[in-house]
Amino acid sequence: MKSSCGTRLAFLVLFVAQSVCVYAGSFHKDVNIHWGNGRGKIQDNEGKLLSLSLDKSSGSGFQSNQEFLYGKAEVQMKLVPGNSAGTVTTFYLKSHGTTWDEVDFEFLGNITGHPYTLHTNVYTKGLGDKEQQFHLWFDPTVGFHTYCITWNPQRIIFTVDGIPIREFKNSESIGIHFPKSQPMRVYASLWEAEHWATRGGLEKTDWSKAPFTAFYRNYNVEGCVWANGKSSCTKNSHWFTKKLGKGGMNKVKWAQKKYMVYNYCTDKKRFPQGVPAVCT
Repeated sequence: MKSSCGTRLAFLVLFVAQSVCVYAGSFHKDVNIHWGNGRGKIQDNEGKLLSLSLDKSSGSGFQSNQEFLYGKAEVQMKLVPGNSAGTVTTFYLKSHGTTWDEVDFEFLGNITGHPYTLHTNVYTKGLGDKEQQFHLWFDPTVGFHTYCITWNPQRIIFTVDGIPIREFKNSESIGIHFPKSQPMRVYASLWEAEHWATRGGLEKTDWSKAPFTAFYRNYNVEGCVWANGKSSCTKNSHWFTKKLGKGGMNKVKWAQKKYMVYNYCTDKKRFPQGVPAVCT
């Protein structure tokens, strides 16, 4: 894939401005719009910009042409503006089968004037229940922002505009499953979930505003490509050994202190017998 580095982005937050590099692949070459009956569209000849739409009949989505066992998946997204209640816009990794692995970015829409909820989760062997949710520090409908999942043998890191917001570590030493043996594809979708997505289903989708449209650009995956029952990649890639140092962990703490709105690790009503072991 051909790569190019984006411009330096300034953030009026606690941290010094930093550059976020976006490596642009091609939607024409790298993905398949696998559902939506024409509601997903590549918008340019170079394959840099793709739109997904949702109406009352159907949503839409795409998947990567290749599977990966570990990798770094990155894209820029601009979400549905206005009244997006009941809609879910996604970017995630997922394997096949009934005991699948999955790593989620899900953006839960809201009524006009209220913020999106960024829902993150990790599934291992078909079991999720590891949700952390955030309200972002910007309006994700006004411009494009970069969302990235880094998945290596030791950890999964979720980043937004280069700022890590969550780390899920490999805790197999204490009996916690970690995604390590099932190759995953990259997926994105826009679909309707008005029964739960916005205020637990209290706010329904206003279909008079349809079609709802979200945009994706500068898609890229660097990873260990799975083929013929095995994966191959350059193990010295930065993402393969990436971990969060003190500065990275401070950014996670900042994001979680200021913008986290739900953390399964602190939900005592849900886990009255004590929080899951991975939280400790």
